[in-house]
Amino acid sequence: MKRAHLVLEDGSVWTGFSFGAEQAASGEVVFNTGMVGYEASLTDPSYCGQILVFSYPLIGNYGVPARRKDAFGILRHFESERIHARGVIVSTHAATPSHYEKASTFDAWLAEEGIPGIAGIDTRSLVQTLREKGTMLGSIVPDGTKRPQSFYNPENKTLALEVSVENPVLYQTPAKTRSRRKKIILIDCGVKHNIIRSLLMRGVDVLRVPWNWDITKERYDGVCISNGPGNPTMLQETVATVRKLLATSTPILGICMGNQILALAAGARTYKLPYGHRSQNQPCRQEGTQRCFITSQNHGYAVREKTLPRGWVPWFQNANDNSNEGIRHTKKPFYAVQFHPEASPGPTDCGWIFDHFLSHI
Repeated sequence: MKRAHLVLEDGSVWTGFSFGAEQAASGEVVFNTGMVGYEASLTDPSYCGQILVFSYPLIGNYGVPARRKDAFGILRHFESERIHARGVIVSTHAATPSHYEKASTFDAWLAEEGIPGIAGIDTRSLVQTLREKGTMLGSIVPDGTKRPQSFYNPENKTLALEVSVENPVLYQTPAKTRSRRKKIILIDCGVKHNIIRSLLMRGVDVLRVPWNWDITKERYDGVCISNGPGNPTMLQETVATVRKLLATSTPILGICMGNQILALAAGARTYKLPYGHRSQNQPCRQEGTQRCFITSQNHGYAVREKTLPRGWVPWFQNANDNSNEGIRHTKKPFYAVQFHPEASPGPTDCGWIFDHFLSHI
């Protein structure tokens, strides 16, 4: 097997074996501690601009399923149409997977999508390094390829340009299950498929619009702000759109980056976490209650609670580091969560968030 190297911006080099596409790549190196769902994680648009380290030691053991669509015309298993991570780092790559839905191997899938991978890395040690020093920029360099001249840094880029739809897309529930004929505007900052599916399953139509779309001429009953990659302060057009919505009483639900955008629109500030939250087992406490939910998460930024203006309060808090996991307005139907209530992968403890949002419509 051909050797490959992970070169970090601190000068350290981690050597393993190349798989997937034999080409160099650069990005922000982050880690995910989830045990399953690598096909959902890699197609999550929130990983755009990043090299993903899987801390779970065996990746690829059930292969990659076929690209099949569900009753709503949305791909099953995959959270978007393609892989968005710029590279993959694993401890052990399973070359001979076994699963009844397997259509290809993990290696073949990465190669087909042009994504380089490194196996044979001590990911436990690498994750500890990222936890101690914080997220770093890095490059994957297989032997025989040219190392990028500089590290790709996604922090000051408008990554929504790479992951959002270019034109509106309307999703409609089948007529026999459409109970209310209500329409939700979904602002696509890099939306996961299961957010769309979670709304459709509850009998509403969804109009998915680009991150910078003028929604003033659209008819809608509620607005959902999606997840997405990168720094939320780079999406000033989205923030401006949401700020206008705050002058109305239109129900709003923000998810992941949507939490940050809603906070920015209200006048609060965000900050970058040292190494982010990327896992399927993050405990979140609901403020004012004794309830704690296990949540799926993928974000590198958070809302600074102390900057929330009057009329806004924290809704959830991370039980590990006490960072903000959601906000809500005290009088109007404006809500947002930093975690992923739609899961995929991960627990479905918080699916009720969608029901809570739609109950105001």
